[in-house]
Amino acid sequence: MAEDIVSAGRLERLAFPLGSSLTARILAVNLIPLLVLAGSLFFLDSYRRQLLDERYKLARIEAQITAEALAGASRERQEALLIQIGKEQRMRLRMYDAEGRLWADSFELDTQPSFTFDDPVAEPFFEDLARWTDSAVNFAVGAPSPPPYIEPEEQSADAWPELVRARAQGLSQITLRSAPDGTPVINAAAPVGLNGVTLLTTRNAVDITAAVREARANVMTIIALSLIVSIILSLYLANTIIQPLRRLVRATVLVRTGREREVEVPRMQERSDEIGVLARAVSDMTAALRHRIDAVESFAADVAHEIKNPLASLRSATESLPRVKDQALHDQLVDIAAHDVQRIDRLVSEISEASRVDAEISRSRFELVDMVALFDNIIRTRENRGSHAGCNVVLRHDSPPCTVMGVALQLERIAENLLDNAVSFSPAGGTVEVHIRKADGRVLASVCDEGPGIPEGEREKVFRRFHSDRPEEDGFGNHSGLGLNIARTIAEAHNGTLFVSDNPDAETGACLVLDLPVG
Repeated sequence: MAEDIVSAGRLERLAFPLGSSLTARILAVNLIPLLVLAGSLFFLDSYRRQLLDERYKLARIEAQITAEALAGASRERQEALLIQIGKEQRMRLRMYDAEGRLWADSFELDTQPSFTFDDPVAEPFFEDLARWTDSAVNFAVGAPSPPPYIEPEEQSADAWPELVRARAQGLSQITLRSAPDGTPVINAAAPVGLNGVTLLTTRNAVDITAAVREARANVMTIIALSLIVSIILSLYLANTIIQPLRRLVRATVLVRTGREREVEVPRMQERSDEIGVLARAVSDMTAALRHRIDAVESFAADVAHEIKNPLASLRSATESLPRVKDQALHDQLVDIAAHDVQRIDRLVSEISEASRVDAEISRSRFELVDMVALFDNIIRTRENRGSHAGCNVVLRHDSPPCTVMGVALQLERIAENLLDNAVSFSPAGGTVEVHIRKADGRVLASVCDEGPGIPEGEREKVFRRFHSDRPEEDGFGNHSGLGLNIARTIAEAHNGTLFVSDNPDAETGACLVLDLPVG
């Protein structure tokens, strides 16, 4: 359990495992697209194949054009053409006679060969790394490995398969081989005229490898830069989100462990995003929790104080009974004990009702309630059972409907408490006036009596728990002082309020006004 492993001394080093950390998740989400982009490196193989296909076509065309140029020329002219074309096109050209013997080679005719193969042993490390990368990508994409380019020991046409096919079919042939440094070598064989002479061209297409490596380097550079930017932005985003959340976690852990007075939940007023809204919501929730705890503690203290008085009186009466010999005094003590028992029973019942109000409202479903009909029904019911104590209760209202959203049973409690209060303070034969009206999107239900009224400085006190300032004829202890407190609690749970005002229609008396939003 989390509550078993977190202590006040360990809050500062509260652990957030990587597997559950938002930082790791944010990094993963931002890096996955880059990994997908990195996969595009493998698709460069299609780019390489496309370049090779284009070069195959070019080599075939070059071999055919060169063969046609050589077909009608003299030997001297043929050798000159071999040297010239070899230098201009950076190729090696060889001609074989009808018997397959080599009789002209541009490398032997010219003192400066047009190209040479690079020695991989003598090349720098970066070239070795590039060749290793080429091999890894080719292996990953399943690209076929061309055979190595090896000069035959015997320089005859039969040593070259492409020449054999060209002589047999009379058509140009292309073959791909690999140079010692891994670059492609393209051989093209073509017949020269109709007398069995054949031409073999050899080109080391280092530009293809250079183009593919350059494209791969550009993509890798973009990926690397994107990776760095993504990591920086991810860490910034994680810090922006996670650090405030960790502050909230530590604060809420302190609140949960019962030290809410020792910590101030950060409100993060500078932030207008969801984190700021969450922080302020948690802070408000904590403040409401503290208020509720204070209210519960205060309520418990008030309950203990109110029950202690009748209990003390009851104890005194019961302890005195065995010692009293006078029957009249004995009967008086019995009456006192019975009265104290009734007071305790009334207190327990109303305390229980007061403690259930919030829970009952939170579980109830709000519906449209017509306040005119609600007060009318209650007034008629009280009149039938004689609860008006000789007062005349009058209901006045605006044109219906005066509806609110609420729990009808709870609103009836308010009405009963307001009418009880007004009747108890009104003189016999007096008038209690109930006036229901609408104003500015609110429904106002006023219950006015003709009693002594409530001084302006005392009006908030009547809503305190266990406050009771009753006429003497009501008798001591017949009211718990919770009625108006319960009524205001119900009103506030309906997004309304209950307050005291002067009676506008009489010189004396008070008005208790229930203010609720229109449904």
